[in-house]
Amino acid sequence: MAKRSWRMTSGPHWLLLLSITFGAWSVPIDRNAVPQEAHPPPEGKQEENLDTGLFYDRYLREVVEVLETDPLFREKLQAANTEDIEKGRLGKELDLVGHHVRTRLDELKRQEVARLRMLLKAKLDSTNTETLQIDHAALLKQFEHLDPHNQNTFESADLELLIATAAKDLRNYDLERHEEFKRYEMLKEHERREHLRGLDQEEQEREEQRLRRLSEKHRQHPKVYAPGSVAQLREVWRETDGLDPQEFDPRTFFSLHDTNGDGVLDEQELEALFTKELEKVYDPRNEEDDMIEMEEERLRMREHVMKNVDVNQDRLVSLDEFLRSTQKREFGSPEEWKTLDDSKPVYTEAELQQFEAELREKEAELAQRAESLRQEEELLKQWGTALEAQRKEYQQAVMDMSQRQRNQQAVDGQPLPGPNGELQFRQEMKNLEEQGANATISLDFPGEERMNTSNEPTQNLPLHTS
Repeated sequence: MAKRSWRMTSGPHWLLLLSITFGAWSVPIDRNAVPQEAHPPPEGKQEENLDTGLFYDRYLREVVEVLETDPLFREKLQAANTEDIEKGRLGKELDLVGHHVRTRLDELKRQEVARLRMLLKAKLDSTNTETLQIDHAALLKQFEHLDPHNQNTFESADLELLIATAAKDLRNYDLERHEEFKRYEMLKEHERREHLRGLDQEEQEREEQRLRRLSEKHRQHPKVYAPGSVAQLREVWRETDGLDPQEFDPRTFFSLHDTNGDGVLDEQELEALFTKELEKVYDPRNEEDDMIEMEEERLRMREHVMKNVDVNQDRLVSLDEFLRSTQKREFGSPEEWKTLDDSKPVYTEAELQQFEAELREKEAELAQRAESLRQEEELLKQWGTALEAQRKEYQQAVMDMSQRQRNQQAVDGQPLPGPNGELQFRQEMKNLEEQGANATISLDFPGEERMNTSNEPTQNLPLHTS
């Protein structure tokens, strides 16, 4: 679940919409590391973006990039507060942007509408729906991130809808991650049970003992401090920042780990603070440690800190919020963090049984589809065999016809055709002509008779005198 960087430069408020997935895993500062020479990125190579998972991800990105090119809108954005952004009040400022910005936004909207129309047409085609006429305006109403009534220009309503929809969808991001993890854990348990069912009694006992040993080994780890506690932050201050834990200063700590310098700790910068605690429990080299579980643990830690520190619930931790959290009683509590192994299972037995029933239905569906494909393959093989037999029959028929033609010509006394189908007597005449032409050539090779082509009479003929 590694994340890559896509930073906004217009201040912390715009990050309210995009901080969940547009951020990077911020790397903590290691003051003990040997400095390395900075290498500039290759010319023309841009920073790789992270897909938010939203189906309108590209449209959202491009609108943000275009809006940031207008200096007046950027200034208004920097002065706006979280409530202004969430309630779409920035849409009124759209009328003040430059003409070239509005033109580009209009073009982006028309492209997005065209893309959505293609998606709708593909969906209708896939369901074999017989539609002579398609009301695109009515169908586009199911998409909430743009105004379907105006399909040609980008207006303030489009900006307000885009912000509201993105905020709503991104708020559900963590819930979807938890749900995916639950399904992952249920699939693991299902596969474990299926594996054990395939073993005999003795093998089952050995495998269960092995799994218990791995589980016990995984639980044997150093104490994990509660995320956001003074003990946990001091550990980062000492191990990562290389500073004296007795000189821990919350304000300096905040500045050190605000890695992009925007004045707030976003969710990715917070999650980077938990790396040391997670390394106590999870090691990718160990068979008993599951790295997907580690990412779920990281998410739980971040949610715990946000719940106790993020007062205005804007998914960002300001310096003021951070400093106030250090004054709470919970900040100095030495309470140990309960990992996934110590907490309740993420699923119930009833949920697991329902999940397994769904798996069986899908397996039956896939088996039926596989059988259908096998029958189609067998039918294609039969067709191929029949076509090959027919080809051989045609080839034999041509050979038989050619042989009958040769036999008929032999009976009629006609010369048989040559290898290329020409008549043989023509070839013989050609040979005779060549021999006649060669007869006029004088040969001087020893041991051979010389042909006399002069007008003198030969010796064996009588000479006539006058």
